[in-house]
Amino acid sequence: MEHLEKTVKISNKGQITLPRQVRKLLQSDLVRIVAEEGQVRIEPVKDVAGTLKRYATQFVPLREAKEKAWKKVLDEKHLRR
Repeated sequence: MEHLEKTVKISNKGQITLPRQVRKLLQSDLVRIVAEEGQVRIEPVKDVAGTLKRYATQFVPLREAKEKAWKKVLDEKHLRR
């Protein structure tokens, strides 16, 4: 991996801008910030589904989820009339 060292300013809102070179190295628009033992790392997140798994209470096949969602939309549309 390429070595890169940059100094960036933290804004009043606690935000930083990642330099273009860093964004290019990350190859992702989504990052995970890990703080441990006095160090902070910025890691790329390649799979969004993996980051959402803690919110899932059970596995539902995509087709089944879509069918339930469409049924709910249709039910709500017909109840409004």
